[in-house]
Amino acid sequence: MFYGAMIWDPWLIVAQIVCLQCLYYLTLGVFLSFLVGTHVSHMSLVYFFDFATITSSTVVGWCVIASFLFSSVAGAGYMIYLIERAKKCLDFSATLYIIHLFICLVYGGWPSSVTWWVVNGTGVAVMAFLGEYLCIKRELREIPTRYRSNI
Repeated sequence: MFYGAMIWDPWLIVAQIVCLQCLYYLTLGVFLSFLVGTHVSHMSLVYFFDFATITSSTVVGWCVIASFLFSSVAGAGYMIYLIERAKKCLDFSATLYIIHLFICLVYGGWPSSVTWWVVNGTGVAVMAFLGEYLCIKRELREIPTRYRSNI
């Protein structure tokens, strides 16, 4: 199929969203276990989904903030292989964070912390822009050819 010829495949889009969401939460869990797990006695889903844990007034809060931001950088790296198109990065980043907002609503109610909104807004921007940059960089690489002509 030619580059740019697109077929709308809803199952592929759903699979990409699920894959990106799972990899994002897996990466967030790894970062939380390394950064937050060393400061608390018991890890739980509170650090994933409760807006009250994202605070700038404690060391644990700063570790949670760092975990979310590092996970958004890793999510941009995942988009190179899962999404592969720069113009789709903003859509998939926004979808990931909208799903995260919905899960946070179900888990702990409406996020009333300004810090939560700033961290997640920064996360979606970092993931979208860095993902677009990396995908564009990959799209613009030269295609290797086997034979070179001497003409």
